[in-house]
Amino acid sequence: MGYELLLAYLLDIILGDPRSWPHPVRWLGRLISSLESPLRRTFARPRLAGVALALICLAITAGSATLVVYLASGLHPLLGAAAGVILIYWAISVKDLADHAWAVYHPLSRGDLPGAREALTNIVGRETFELSEAGIIRATVETIAENTVDGVLSPLFYAALGGPVMVWVYKTVSTLDSMVGYKQEPYREYGWAGARLDDLFNWLPARLSGVFFTLAAWLTGLDGRRAWKIFRRDGRLHASPNAGWPEAAMSGALGLRLGGPNVYHGELVPKPWIGDGLQEPVTQDILRAIHLLYVVSGLAVIFFASMSLLVKMLLT
Repeated sequence: MGYELLLAYLLDIILGDPRSWPHPVRWLGRLISSLESPLRRTFARPRLAGVALALICLAITAGSATLVVYLASGLHPLLGAAAGVILIYWAISVKDLADHAWAVYHPLSRGDLPGAREALTNIVGRETFELSEAGIIRATVETIAENTVDGVLSPLFYAALGGPVMVWVYKTVSTLDSMVGYKQEPYREYGWAGARLDDLFNWLPARLSGVFFTLAAWLTGLDGRRAWKIFRRDGRLHASPNAGWPEAAMSGALGLRLGGPNVYHGELVPKPWIGDGLQEPVTQDILRAIHLLYVVSGLAVIFFASMSLLVKMLLT
């Protein structure tokens, strides 16, 4: 699985996620949306409906991934390996995340705050129409940090652990959380299963992020010592059990204060500040965060691919 991991990562770095190409996450999104009404009608309790949703989606995606690899392998072993690489490639989101951050950076660097706010709406849930330049930068950097776990470290971890089937089990959980895992109605109970599964699946990768961000900070000339310090000190401050860890490490590496109160769906949500805020955010911090994303992802794919190869050697 180590070589497949490396090839899938390279495909993502080169190709990203072209919007005109088919992608299983979009198909999965349609499935989740189509199941909501019938499941809510079938189950009196929304939480039970949400549990059924999670089980159905997990069964379909795991079964589909298994069937694709099985059928491809039956035609030729190389086709089976290629199918596995493509499935893992579809689960990684390094270039896509960087592209979204660049889409915010470009108008911001020209002083076009409305354009930057509009681009930011594609990657954050908070309201952006009144964000200052510093607020836009913080939101972009936070999103890069958090999604380094969701879109990079966790997929690589589960691909190394269980190949294309396991990585799509993870992607199903992640997609469920992003679509229905809200604390507000009407998804508070219906999205409970997806949200709790997402917390569970991201628990270890989120905590490993501190190691990767610290190493990446040292390698890129940023403050690795402070990244590790803030990671350990402030990682637990976030309301999410996992999002605070990569944000804290990123905060320390860049010397920025992240988090703080934000408006979601018209409601001001008080959130603690993460980091010391040694300097005011500047546009170049987005570029530094993108650079860290690429270095973290490179370190992670080398580590997880090596571990996968080592385990395979020990078992043969």
